[in-house]
This record gives sequence, structure tokens and C-alpha cells, in this order.
Amino acid sequence: MTDDFKRATANLQKAVPLMMKNHVSVTPANYALWYAYVDNAIPQLNIDLDNIIQDAGICPPAASAQLYNNYIAHRSETDMNQLRESVEVLVNEIASSVTDTLSDTSDFSKLIDKSFSNLSRVENEAMSMDEVLLIVRQLLSESKEIKHSTRFLGNQLETATKEINRLKAQLAEVQQDALFDGLTSLYNRRSFDQDINALYQSEQKLCLILADVDHFKAFNDNYGHLLGDAVLKGLARTLQRGCRDGISAYRFGGEEFALIVPNKPLRIARQFAETMRRATEKLSVKDRRSGKHVGNITISLGVAELQEKESVESLIERADGLLYEAKSLGRNRVMPL
Repeated sequence: MTDDFKRATANLQKAVPLMMKNHVSVTPANYALWYAYVDNAIPQLNIDLDNIIQDAGICPPAASAQLYNNYIAHRSETDMNQLRESVEVLVNEIASSVTDTLSDTSDFSKLIDKSFSNLSRVENEAMSMDEVLLIVRQLLSESKEIKHSTRFLGNQLETATKEINRLKAQLAEVQQDALFDGLTSLYNRRSFDQDINALYQSEQKLCLILADVDHFKAFNDNYGHLLGDAVLKGLARTLQRGCRDGISAYRFGGEEFALIVPNKPLRIARQFAETMRRATEKLSVKDRRSGKHVGNITISLGVAELQEKESVESLIERADGLLYEAKSLGRNRVMPL
């Protein structure tokens, strides 16, 4: 028996029990990660993994996958994932621009209709009827040309929107195993589902924070979808910077975010939520169209602690209910009080 074979066997006997202890599924990627851990082949990997287990009690699936990408995966594999995420961000921005332009051309067409409706009621005192009719005919002719142009542009943009949506759907299929949200770079909903279920099965203390951007529709309506996207990205950076002690941030869906707080009681989780609320009040983003910075960004948050024999679904429902209560009480607050 060679020394390499003995070493591999010894590492196998160490790695698998550790994976089971930390609720890590035995996949090739996870085994490669934990093999490197027990082999102490990458010291920094061991430090990062130990810190995660110390803070969270286990190694959540999203954290395992991220460590694999950082330390084990071939560089080209990681670059490809990053490229796909960049493409998705680009597609989202183009789609937002097209949507805003469609809205602008529609408003412009309505304005033209209204203007010529008013012109048709003008009574000219100084001109003859033939002269007035000539001007009206010219204006009507120009109106038809403008309407034709805007209609053509609208049709072109609608076609482009359909194509972009098709590309986004294809990207979604390609990225079904991705860890991160393309717009915010936070962990995505799939990672959230995996992590919260893994932590739930570990039977440790667990709190969940759900956060929602207040009056988010107003940012899109008043400034456009690109500004709305900038708000989401700015908030994501604020949440990510605040995460510590095993707390992880996720884009839960739309303008809603989730934070999983392991090994902490409700009191600590609520304090953290309040810190994030105050940090968000200081956030401002730049409107690309006007060049001005837009502030008054606030979030409402609901915090719930996992109860004995409670399901994950119930925990999420309670946190969502407290978030709704925070909204109904005036927004920009944390519930429970």
C-alpha cells in the first residue's frame, strides 16, 4: 500500500464524519472541499471554514459552495460563473432602459394628441379661413409623421423587450445552480432555501429577518427602473457590509431581502435589524439622468425567532407578518418593538 493511498484513506475517514456532523451533503464538490480541509492543504481555507462553523454552528450550503469556488474550483469555472452574472446584470439594465423608453414614447404620443385637439378649437381673427385650414393641415400632417415614428419606435422596443425577456429566461435556466443574485450579488433565493433548511435541521437557535424597501414603486415611477435597480444594489451593499458573526444576507425576491441569524436570540437579531435600518437611512444613490443624489431610502423589517417544533414555513410566515405590521404602522421600523 503506497503512502499516497494511505493518506487518501485517512483523509476520507476524517472528512466524511465531519461533513455529516456539519450537515454537509456528500457531493464531489463538497468532498473535495473537506478533503482539502482535513489534509490542511490550504491553510486559509481551514481558517475561513473554522470561522463559519464557529459563527453558524454548521457550514451552510451556500457557504460551502462559495468556499469551493474560492479555493477548489478551476479558475475558468469561476470566471464563467462571474461572466454569466455580469451578462445577467447587463440584460437587466437594458430591459429597464427599454421599459422606461416605452413609457416615455407613450406619454409623448398622448401629449401630441392633446396638443392638436386644442389647436383644432383655435379661432383665428387675423387670418382667412383658407390660411387657417392650411396651417391646420400642415400640423396634422406633421402630427401623423411623429405618431408614425413613435409607433414604429414603440414596436421596435416591444420586439427588443421580447428578445431580452427570452435571453433572460435562457440565462435563468443556465444559472439554475448559481449561488448569487445577478443584480445585487447577494446570495439568491435558492441559496436561502438551502441554508435555512440546513440550519433548521441542525436544531440550533435561529432567527430570520425579512426587510422590504419602503415605497419602492415610487422610485421606479419617479426616476425610472435604473434608479430602482441602483437602490437595490446600494441596499445590498449596506446589508452585506453589516453581516458578521455568521449572519448571511439574501435577495428574497423583488425589493425584499432576508437575513439569517444563526446561534443568536431574538434580542440580538432585533438589535442587528435596527442597525441595518439606521444604516439604510444614510444611503443615497445617484440618478443617472439628472446627476442628482436621491436619498430618503428606508426599509421596514420583521424579525422572528424559531420556536420549538416550528416549521421553516411558519418561521418565514411570522417574519413576513411582522414585516407587514411594520409597514402598516408607518414603515421605517423594526417589528416586534
